[in-house]
Amino acid sequence: MAQRDGITEPWGTRTPYGPGDPWPVRVDTRLADGVRPEDVDRWVRSAAVLHSNGDGLDIAVAGGRIAGVRGRADDRVNRGRLDPKDLFGWQANSAADRLTTPLVRKHGELVEASWDEAMDLIVRRSGELLDEQGPGALGFYTSGQLFAEEYYTLAAIARGGLGTNHLDGNTRLCTATAAAALKESFGCDGQPASYADVDHADVIALFGHNVAETQAVLWSRMLDRLAGPNPPALLCVDPRDTPVARLSTLHLAPLPGTNLALMNGILHEVVENGWVDREYVERSTVGYDDLVATVADYPPERAAEICGLEAREIREAARLLGTASRLLCTVLQGFYQSHQASAAAVQVNNLVLLRGMLGKPGAGVLQMNGQPTAENTRECGADGDLTGFRNWANDSHVEELASLWNVDVGTIPHFGPPTHLMQMLRYAETGTLQFLWVSATNPAVSLPELSRIRSILDSTGLFLVVQDAFRTETAEFADVVLPAALWGEKTGTFTNADRTVHLSEKAVDPPGRARPDLDIFLDYARRMDFRDRDGEPFPQWHDAETAFEAWRRASAGRPCDYSGLSYAKLREVSGVQWPCTSDRPDGTERLYVDGKFFAQPDYCESYGRDLVTGAPMEPDEYRAMNPAGKAMLKAAGYLPPHETPDRDHPFFLINGRTIHHFHTRTKTGRAPELQAAAPEVWLEVSERDAAAAGLAPGDLAEVSTPRGNVRARVRIGGIRDGVLFLPFHYGYWDVDHPAGKDGDRAANELTFTDWDPVSKQPLFKTAAAALRRIGPVSAPAVERVPSLVEEDVR
Repeated sequence: MAQRDGITEPWGTRTPYGPGDPWPVRVDTRLADGVRPEDVDRWVRSAAVLHSNGDGLDIAVAGGRIAGVRGRADDRVNRGRLDPKDLFGWQANSAADRLTTPLVRKHGELVEASWDEAMDLIVRRSGELLDEQGPGALGFYTSGQLFAEEYYTLAAIARGGLGTNHLDGNTRLCTATAAAALKESFGCDGQPASYADVDHADVIALFGHNVAETQAVLWSRMLDRLAGPNPPALLCVDPRDTPVARLSTLHLAPLPGTNLALMNGILHEVVENGWVDREYVERSTVGYDDLVATVADYPPERAAEICGLEAREIREAARLLGTASRLLCTVLQGFYQSHQASAAAVQVNNLVLLRGMLGKPGAGVLQMNGQPTAENTRECGADGDLTGFRNWANDSHVEELASLWNVDVGTIPHFGPPTHLMQMLRYAETGTLQFLWVSATNPAVSLPELSRIRSILDSTGLFLVVQDAFRTETAEFADVVLPAALWGEKTGTFTNADRTVHLSEKAVDPPGRARPDLDIFLDYARRMDFRDRDGEPFPQWHDAETAFEAWRRASAGRPCDYSGLSYAKLREVSGVQWPCTSDRPDGTERLYVDGKFFAQPDYCESYGRDLVTGAPMEPDEYRAMNPAGKAMLKAAGYLPPHETPDRDHPFFLINGRTIHHFHTRTKTGRAPELQAAAPEVWLEVSERDAAAAGLAPGDLAEVSTPRGNVRARVRIGGIRDGVLFLPFHYGYWDVDHPAGKDGDRAANELTFTDWDPVSKQPLFKTAAAALRRIGPVSAPAVERVPSLVEEDVR
């Protein structure tokens, strides 16, 4: 059994294949040093949780500990392949600094406590606030890395037990715009396409999606198509010269904040040149005339001027997209975290609809997720969505959920839109929200304008509960810290970015007194003595499998239908795409094959919003606009970003992910190989801008905005002039705060408090920044990621 490196070869060896052929199997394996295959006591079924791809894998157990992983050859997502984080990230489970006992704050310090003491504090404060102020004083902020069973339970507790409107997930930071764009176009969340469409497409367009580093196994699939006969053409839209850009047929590098103008320019050309499937558009969509009128104002010359491109580039991109026979589009943070995020993402949907590229092999759109269980957060209702993709503004949907939970409909808050995270923080800042429970996420590093976030979390008026496996930067502000089990230490299901559901089984026990997140939530509910209308304990389930059965019932008849799934089925089949029902027991590879959508007025998840202002559409207005429930072509005009470069801050600053780390390195920073590959924050600068600042590779530079500054080693090249890039993974848990050896290093010291009006997703990619040299070379400046050259795809 060969060990795969994964660091020097992040995408592995090529297995070429042609259009319509099955993707060949390649099984990747990594065992702990000194562990031989014959030493493995058992292999336990799971999938990857350090990115959104959903790679099916088995966990090796030896001597009662996790000892490695191997890809599953029969998995529909990865055919046995694993990415660098899959291969090494499991080591975090055995990190020496795992939280193993609850902590409570006494005399300003966190000290060890029993579970009873910690939970009694939480329950007592919850009860006091319910009595004094009502449920609006309590809020919950969760993750994109828990299991469906845990999200569903948290949603039931918050909405049906406490009755609070304040529940959101950190999916607000990464995929809220994906959900919003899908709702605006199709009436409901849910990815129309499938990863299998890579096998058939003749053009793959990646909009703000650095798939090589965010979903390395999906990029391996694309590389294998590129290495085979009749490879697809690639379009890359990204201001950076990424591995994707270097292998693209055409690379567009627009200025940050101009994605909507670019898409309007492309759609202008698609319409102008007659590359529209008029029969499909007339049969399956509404809004065509309004869209045409809007994009008429964006000829390539105007769009190019806004975007800092050449008109010919926009024309070339439009021709590539407009003449494709099988067009697959993907979208991620380069669009989602930038100015006019939802409006820009919706235009990608418009492109697919205009071309009639839905519901057939090789054609469609994937509004990608950034986290492994982001889809579950949304479908289970543990963020701003109503459980089961139900519609907050549809009273019958709320009544249906109340009936499922057997609670009074008035308990479920639906007097207004649910509170998104940034508004919850504002309520905490003003003292309205006085209790915040944070589970499996680290806002003290991941949110914008960190100085403000720290002041909110540190407020004496906020009772902060942090539920995590490690003592994160956020935990340092907590009143109570609850030690949670990690992946591999509990059982549950989760769903990836193309609707594939996997089962993850418990492989080992959590350390010390750490407990699964589901057990913690249910313990809270029992101690709070939540009851349903019949006086029975609420929620009515008691473990992972009964929670899954309850979730199956809640999803039945909705677009995200799990009714045909069970733990038994998921132990036999490695990955099933919802909807999975008695009529479709093997799942559903693509949505909207028949040109019918989840957009009927009585069924849709959302009535939509104005793409510029975010103002919600009224139910009667929606019904008049789209009585037959067709897909919706929605237009929007470009507006300049709220913050743009000036004399004092002449650069655009963007941040993003790197291949070796995930989020705030809570787990990947504790995997030795991953940490060694990317040990420190770095700053990417173009050759021209580096020369103007007197910077050489490895020099120490300071990048600053009106909010703060970060010091980082310089990496030159690979980005358009006038734009700077910082990875956002680096916080302070492994250095002294507020400054390490080179000064502040968290990219979000620099970002500002602003969000998209539709999705309420914070904007991380349009800050104005200044740059100056601090000192000479003294440390490595780049990650150990090989440069992609032509031979890499042979």
